[in-house]
Amino acid sequence: MNDIFASRTDNETHASGTVRILVWDAPIRVFHWLMVVSFAGAWLTAESERWRLLHVTLGYTMVGLVAFRIVWGLAGTRYARFSSFVRSPPAVIQYVAGLARGRPQRHVGHNPAGAIAIVAMLLLTWAVGATGWAEYNGTGSEWLGELHEVVAIAMLALVAIHVVAVVASSLLHRENLTGAMVTGYKSGSADEGIRTAHWGIAALVMAAAIAWWWAQWQTAPQSPVTHQSAGAAAHLRGDRDGDDGD
Repeated sequence: MNDIFASRTDNETHASGTVRILVWDAPIRVFHWLMVVSFAGAWLTAESERWRLLHVTLGYTMVGLVAFRIVWGLAGTRYARFSSFVRSPPAVIQYVAGLARGRPQRHVGHNPAGAIAIVAMLLLTWAVGATGWAEYNGTGSEWLGELHEVVAIAMLALVAIHVVAVVASSLLHRENLTGAMVTGYKSGSADEGIRTAHWGIAALVMAAAIAWWWAQWQTAPQSPVTHQSAGAAAHLRGDRDGDDGD
């Protein structure tokens, strides 16, 4: 009886001590949504020759973002660091078992199962980038292009699983995980939050991405239609000059 009372008291104390805390810093959120936009754009333009440069640009963007994420995973804030969410196989199994029973362990940051998906997506992004670079520069054979497509499909499947897992976890934990990746805030005790969002670093990441896109746009070759129009205009000018000479 005393144990039950103590348990209820602890729960009430924990509930009363729950506040809105900052969990995801701004660089993590910018990285996440830039990856979403870049992958979606690269996938939609994969089969189009007209949008080939955009496809390549977005693919290289993803590779650059992964490079930043690795650095930030070592030197970033509390929940951005790999050491805070990458766990051993037994810990992952224990979490999945609790998830299957409908009683998952609470994790302020990424849970152990989500950590596997994150690491896998980072590795797949570099695999997609490497095979895509080889195909785009003509350094590989036909099988390498097929491998690029297979890896991209595997990444799409992993993204789909990730989305389903986020929805399921949001329902089980009764918290909006997608909203948290937008605002950066979740519910927890005051000592669980991070102190600063590091908006300056996030702005640098965004500026680097925009600068890369702008540079690619500036160096993009003119379309055949533009060349034809310019040629036609030059031809007309030549005809007019000839008429004036006569």
